[in-house]
Amino acid sequence: MTTEGETQSMDLDSASLSDIILDQEREADVPIENIRSKVSLTRDAARAISITAFETLREGAKFMGVMGQRGDLKSPFGHIDASIWKEGDLPERMIEASYEYCEELTRIEAANFYHSFKYLPNDVRRSICAYYAFCRRADDIADGDYTDLFPGGSEDSHESIDYRSEIERIMGEPVLGRDTYDQKMSQLFYYRKKLSTAYTSVTSTDPIFIALKDTVQRYRIPRSLLDDMISGMEDDLHRNRFDTFEDLYEYCYKVASTVGLVCIEIYGYDSPEAKDEAEAWGIYMQLINILRDVLEDSKRGRIYLPLDDLIRFGITEEDVLGGENLVKHPGWEPFCNYYTQRAKTYGRAAKSLLGRLDREMRYSPAAMMAFYDSILRKIAKNQGDVFTERIQLSKPEKIGLAAWVYFRYRFLPV
Repeated sequence: MTTEGETQSMDLDSASLSDIILDQEREADVPIENIRSKVSLTRDAARAISITAFETLREGAKFMGVMGQRGDLKSPFGHIDASIWKEGDLPERMIEASYEYCEELTRIEAANFYHSFKYLPNDVRRSICAYYAFCRRADDIADGDYTDLFPGGSEDSHESIDYRSEIERIMGEPVLGRDTYDQKMSQLFYYRKKLSTAYTSVTSTDPIFIALKDTVQRYRIPRSLLDDMISGMEDDLHRNRFDTFEDLYEYCYKVASTVGLVCIEIYGYDSPEAKDEAEAWGIYMQLINILRDVLEDSKRGRIYLPLDDLIRFGITEEDVLGGENLVKHPGWEPFCNYYTQRAKTYGRAAKSLLGRLDREMRYSPAAMMAFYDSILRKIAKNQGDVFTERIQLSKPEKIGLAAWVYFRYRFLPV
């Protein structure tokens, strides 16, 4: 029998070992982060167009339009075959058109999120939409079939080849076919180049990065948070298994916690503890996404659930890849209970963030947390069955929940 003192000692030893592992991982990451952080788009290395020259190209009101004749989204600067503007300061109408583009993209592609954004103050809402557009396009490149065009850029360029060769040398073989990998890594490389313009004297001709540049300057958002998000997308091209929860946490931090950390810089907060709570917010939401999407991911040969936790409940990789049959496994429901309890600890920490925000900022994160709370409850009610049908909220459920959250966090004390 293990005594209480022995249990505490084991927990401390385990925690120390985790710290050592994380420290070793951070040390191993230094070279790859150096490679990633050096990606930059400079005036000398890019095709540029002057604002004066652009003035002669625009066609009246079409310059400001972001919607095509059939209602499709279009870039107001899409016909410009150059990477950057020569001048550092853009006319206000270009910045306004860029924000309009990002807000329309958010409205079209993230109706649920946009609903939570629309009650924010105007400047905050526009900046949140600019940041969402940045994240969305990166995800569309890495996990979808979106092609991000970069004037003058090519996956066959020496700098693109050298970059992805260095990343592959450190990260190992990709989990995608060679052609698909080269294409996506090249696009993410140039996407990172465009990000660099938000922190330098040159400005991208991409409306997302025009709006993003205004946002990061306005709210002094660290570049590392946005770089880490792109790194998470790159990591996804190199691995489709996570041995431990610590491995998964690092991934979740990059693709989700960084989002929470950027959002609070835009919202504003009154205590340094808000950063830890924003990090927990991202972990909470991503853990729920992973559990909800087990079937979809398994069909692509991906397992995001920690393998060591699955093994503890007698679940193998083959069981997970078996898809719908996993719900019949005797260890699946107990595993889901264990997994969701862990997720809830991050959810509780995340909710402490709400009290550190101004009242007019609380509704947006509170609504997102409430939606994910409801999804988690549905998973529990279905005894972990995320296979029969996709777990999601109906429109009446969303409307009712949104109304309650709005009243709760705008008018009542937290």
